[in-house]
Amino acid sequence: MMDKELLFGRMITCPKIQETDLEYQRTASFIKGVCQRCGQNQKASLPRKQFYCQACLILGRVSSLDDLISLPEPNNFDGQVELIWPGTLTQQQAQVSKDLVSSMEQGRNHLVWAVTGAGKTEMLFPLLLKAFQQKKRVALVSPRVDVIAELAPRLAAAFANLSQVVLHGKQTTPYGYTQLVLATTHQLLRFKSAFDVLIIDEVDSFPFRGNPMLQYAVQTARKKISTIVYLTATPTPALKTAVKRGNLKVSYLPLRFHQQLLPKLQIKRVNNWRLKMPKLLKKQIEIFIEEQRQFLIFVPYVSDLIIVERYLQAYTQLKGTTVHANDPDRIEKVQQMRQENIHFLITTTILERGVTLPGIDVLILGADENTFSENALVQIAGRVGRSYDRPTGLVLAFVRQINLAVFRAQKQINTMNQRGCQLKKS
Repeated sequence: MMDKELLFGRMITCPKIQETDLEYQRTASFIKGVCQRCGQNQKASLPRKQFYCQACLILGRVSSLDDLISLPEPNNFDGQVELIWPGTLTQQQAQVSKDLVSSMEQGRNHLVWAVTGAGKTEMLFPLLLKAFQQKKRVALVSPRVDVIAELAPRLAAAFANLSQVVLHGKQTTPYGYTQLVLATTHQLLRFKSAFDVLIIDEVDSFPFRGNPMLQYAVQTARKKISTIVYLTATPTPALKTAVKRGNLKVSYLPLRFHQQLLPKLQIKRVNNWRLKMPKLLKKQIEIFIEEQRQFLIFVPYVSDLIIVERYLQAYTQLKGTTVHANDPDRIEKVQQMRQENIHFLITTTILERGVTLPGIDVLILGADENTFSENALVQIAGRVGRSYDRPTGLVLAFVRQINLAVFRAQKQINTMNQRGCQLKKS
């Protein structure tokens, strides 16, 4: 017999022929052909005119032979939670925290539009503490498993006497009923009316952005009266529209944790760099060598990596390598960069976010190509200036023409810096 706690606010498959306690809520797995776990209509055939859902198969099969069972979320917590954190928030961070607590108390959704390196996690602490003490159940989710892996130990240290569970595809620890759930966004498909507060970090990143299944998961996992907090440095057009229409409360944080502005996105027009590398590229790398600075070179496609690597090998003895999404040594290479065992990485957009390398500079080849969206360029620029020791740096984009994405990225950075200047003067 399953422990009832494991069904609180959860949605688990159960064969239709299997009997369960009367208190369990049973729902047909498909209604009018739509999967009730993921909200999609992507059926695949089984024998005897039965079928299963292909869309959420990654979480285990849901078929027409199953029901979905759950138990209502009871918020079975004692509320005796303490925050153990020696740091202090800046004045701007404290104001954002105050805004978040206010939105939670009003049951409103809230967008935190904070530049990269603003200290978003620490700003959540007052909100989390208030929620935990009020016996609310909280989920902090992200599309990216590396974000969850980084957050888990930090939150465990800050709220040492709080129960938490970490859920993602690579996790081997079994699920347990806890007040705090840290998970990838796909894992929300297993929850139903569970969370009073649902925080989504990196809300604009793949695979969450534009994914109707994951949007459905968020709405299913939250309670009817609840608060969603969106965290991002680069909001989607849908979030911006919701703010303009007054449907979404927003807090801006244009200053980084060291109270400095974002590095400006500098642009240099060049000819076809794949045929002939720009002279300015070589000149800039020579400056990096002279000043002993590490750097990243972003390129549009995996096929471009070898082109740039051969170019650098032809005239410099610097240690460096390439990295991309399917590189099995990706984590190790980033660690080598962090430990300063190598001088540079040539990379695709895989390193546009989620990686902090203090003191680096960034060059972007082909910034006007379709691979680089406005948000990707802003995130790439955000890799620079991430330390107290060097809060500034170079972000130089090479383009054949200034397209809309490049123009908007530059404008977005300038706008946030204008807000930052106003804050510093106030």
